[in-house]
Amino acid sequence: MKEFRMYFRFVKPYRWLVAFTLLIGMVKFAIPLAVPLFLQYAVDDILLAELSKDDKISRLIELIIISFFLFVIVRYPIEYFRQYFAQLTTSKILFDLRNKLYGHLQRLSLRFYQERKSGEIISRMMNDAEQTKAIVETGMMNVWLDLFTLTIAIVIMLNMNATLTLVAILILPFYGIAVVKLYKRLKTFARSRSAALADMQGYLNEHVVGIPVVKSFTLEQYERKQFGVKNGTFLEKALALTKWNALTNAIINTLTEIAPLLILLGGGYLVIMGELTIGGFVAFYGYLDRLYTPLRRLVSASTELTQASASLERVMELLNEPQDIMDGKDAKPLRKVTGRIEFDNVFFRYRDETDWVLRDIRLTIEPGQTVAFVGMSGGGKSSLISLLPRFYDIQQGAIRIDEQDISRVTQHSLRSQIGMVLQDNILFSGSVRENIMLGNPDESESHMLNAAKRANAHDFIMSLPQGYETEIGERGVKLSGGQKQRIAIARVFLKDPAILVLDEATSALDLESEHLIQESLQALTDNRTTLVVAHRLSTITHADQIIVIERGEIVERGKHEQLMEQGGAYARLYNVQNL
Repeated sequence: MKEFRMYFRFVKPYRWLVAFTLLIGMVKFAIPLAVPLFLQYAVDDILLAELSKDDKISRLIELIIISFFLFVIVRYPIEYFRQYFAQLTTSKILFDLRNKLYGHLQRLSLRFYQERKSGEIISRMMNDAEQTKAIVETGMMNVWLDLFTLTIAIVIMLNMNATLTLVAILILPFYGIAVVKLYKRLKTFARSRSAALADMQGYLNEHVVGIPVVKSFTLEQYERKQFGVKNGTFLEKALALTKWNALTNAIINTLTEIAPLLILLGGGYLVIMGELTIGGFVAFYGYLDRLYTPLRRLVSASTELTQASASLERVMELLNEPQDIMDGKDAKPLRKVTGRIEFDNVFFRYRDETDWVLRDIRLTIEPGQTVAFVGMSGGGKSSLISLLPRFYDIQQGAIRIDEQDISRVTQHSLRSQIGMVLQDNILFSGSVRENIMLGNPDESESHMLNAAKRANAHDFIMSLPQGYETEIGERGVKLSGGQKQRIAIARVFLKDPAILVLDEATSALDLESEHLIQESLQALTDNRTTLVVAHRLSTITHADQIIVIERGEIVERGKHEQLMEQGGAYARLYNVQNL
């Protein structure tokens, strides 16, 4: 019930639209209820009446004209507006729900994304969210309209013949028992199917992105088998749901066919005995369809709503995912940043049950300094710099920028002052211009061009087929590694942050690309506080401080010359690389 209460928050702004759609639907569903009465009139008062042929034809034409007006002229716009407003309502609710989900995803920490497959997240946001529209369209509209039709039909049937009506509704309790018994397991099957679909989509998304690895290791046959396993699991879950649905429909439809047989027997007997006219019998039999058609739809609605509620649980699980990193109630914007950074007795680990990744980190970086972090892989260098923009929160100690504790400033103001150039920078599908403008979407064209020139990117961009309007493909697949890196650097130039973080920014590049990028990085680091993580120690010999981190602790610090003279961990690493 908690999930439904949350969902109704999205429905509430459109409650009058829902009510208006229901009102139109009542008119639309009421019109067909007149058909059996028209049949009764046609049989008893025209076809079997003691009238002349001309009178019969005249009355029949009048009936056809009235019927045409009601069932064609009136019903057409009613049908159109009912469908239109029903779809309009559900589409608007889905629009709001997906916007809310996407906004929530933006606020979740990196830890959340590291622990979940992107395909599963997308499946919940797209497929499961789409399934929830049945809660409004079926649960809040169609169900009530079918109940309305059912009620009106029973009232009319009671007025026609109470005994036959009791016979007709004799089967209803069995419907209720069947629905209660059969739909208990349906939700479990629906949820299992959704989970299997999300797992398959997660696998597919991951391995489509990794297709170069698949091809380079000639894993096509292996991947086909692996996907076949995922696909087979989904098929198994889908068939289990289908089997249960088929069983439900078979039982329900069998129960439905019993009533017409009973009415045929009882109604025929009443006609023979002269207690019911032929037209009355035809009309009553016609109302059986008006009774059991909405009843069948109600049973079908139970299936839809059961599956929708399973999807709703998955959607609300995502929407209720707690935020690891949040602004405090008294958080203030970070202003007038000069770039002084202080790590004060910092301890950090990713999970409470794991070992410390960083221990007792004490470090002060003055404005404008370049500080390099070196050490063996897994020592904690990248973890340390990921703490500065609060991608993760520390367990002990404090990190300050210009004497301001970063846990007490807003995340937006903090991250707006930090520019990051990584080893594998993410570019998005779209044009070169759009990717550079991500650095500051409000900047002018001239500033964007200047940023590209300072990043040594302008010349190669102009050589592309459409220049800055060239589409670069998903993750920039149409560009070389060096070109992608220069666009990423141009993005940071456009952002113009006070603090710069370079994490293995040139380690995956060829020497020519590295030379061009080192030039642009040198320009980028001017008058900025810069934190550099590097494996190529030759690129950081100019640093104001070199920090050696091993097993989460600072073991050495100083300038290049000082550390070489000490002959410790840094000197060993440097000499090994030179050899």
